[in-house]
Amino acid sequence: MKIFYSFSFLLLFLISFKSHSQNYNIQNLDLRTTIDIALENNLNLQRSQVNLANQEANLIGNQGQRIPTLSTGASTGYRWGRSINPVTNLFENNRIGNINVFGNSNMTLFAGQQITNSIKQSRTDIEAARYNVKATENTITLNVINLFINVVFAKEQLKIAENQLATTKEQLSVTTKLVDAGALPLANKLDIQAQNATNELEVINASNNLRIAKLNLAQAMQIPFDNRLDVIAPDLDPENYMLTQREVDEIFEIALELMPEVKAAELGIESAEFGVKIARGGYMPTLGIGASAFSNYVDQFFMGERLDFGTQMRNNFSNSANMQLNIPILSNLRNRANVQRARLQKRLSEIQESETKNQLRQDIESAYTNAYASRQSYQASQIRVSSLEEAFRIAQQRFDAGAINFADYQLAQNNYFNAQADLVTSKYTYIFRVKVLDFYLGNPLKL
Repeated sequence: MKIFYSFSFLLLFLISFKSHSQNYNIQNLDLRTTIDIALENNLNLQRSQVNLANQEANLIGNQGQRIPTLSTGASTGYRWGRSINPVTNLFENNRIGNINVFGNSNMTLFAGQQITNSIKQSRTDIEAARYNVKATENTITLNVINLFINVVFAKEQLKIAENQLATTKEQLSVTTKLVDAGALPLANKLDIQAQNATNELEVINASNNLRIAKLNLAQAMQIPFDNRLDVIAPDLDPENYMLTQREVDEIFEIALELMPEVKAAELGIESAEFGVKIARGGYMPTLGIGASAFSNYVDQFFMGERLDFGTQMRNNFSNSANMQLNIPILSNLRNRANVQRARLQKRLSEIQESETKNQLRQDIESAYTNAYASRQSYQASQIRVSSLEEAFRIAQQRFDAGAINFADYQLAQNNYFNAQADLVTSKYTYIFRVKVLDFYLGNPLKL
């Protein structure tokens, strides 16, 4: 029944996919909605969910081995030529019609604990599949958060480029008036025009980068790309994102208890251990019982009379019961090979667990190193922007007064706006890497 509901839910999900996935405003997406859409549409997650349902189906099949089988049926036909008449029990050369009704049942009483261990293995596989679904959800969520931040970051980069262009246009307007009045040489105007063209190109590049960031987010959500797609930028103040003071080893120990991929790998070993027990059960005897019932009707006369269908079915009814014991002695080394394969599968599961834990430690070490480096980069960028902002303000005043040439002014301007762009980069890099560390510590994945 449980697997029926699982498949029914999956079918309903696929039918309602299109209409449900459109219940959002593409021009006003918050992070929670973005993650929900990505989780709803992601095919890897759906594959994990189907695999979970498949493991539940395996459990039903294994549990069913404890239940007796029961089957019934009937057959009818004719015989021609010389054969024994079931009514007279004599050889006759005649056409004989018959109807046979039968039923049988069998049940395994003992099979070397193979049924029990198969059920335990299936339950373990179901639990591991649940952890795999959760691990897939975490991966999707973390990726969407990164792509969401990239869109917010690209929007701020575009704003910086537009501000730089606006400043250059304003300076071009002032310089043009001064050149027209004869106060400045034409070369100054040409230099600023060149700078203006450069800034326009930077705005175009920033717009393209924003479009690419939106495209990547749309693809992660698995929806058709629409350039109107936009996100609601949360208040991402780096001061609200405190970097953990825990060391790598401590974070790793916490993550080992929390990460679903580690739990799934550990359960993989447990499942393989049951596999070894199942294979060893092949050496054990099996004991089963069975029962059957049979009756028939024959369209022949006996002593001038043909009994009706019901009477013949009652008169011809028979049943039987049996017990069967199978003791394996020689099996062409199949049992030995099965045990060896099961042990190798367990070893592979142990290797998989080690790989998972090693990968987790490496990911945490990288996240830890990157987070601390990004914090230092952000702090240095703040100081750099503050200093270059003042330097640019002074350079603008001196340029307006004719105290410096355009090359010096342009250098101060470019340094300031590049520092702003670097600050934005380091800001969002720092925020995302803090969230990655929070993820390994079991904190909610949200901004």
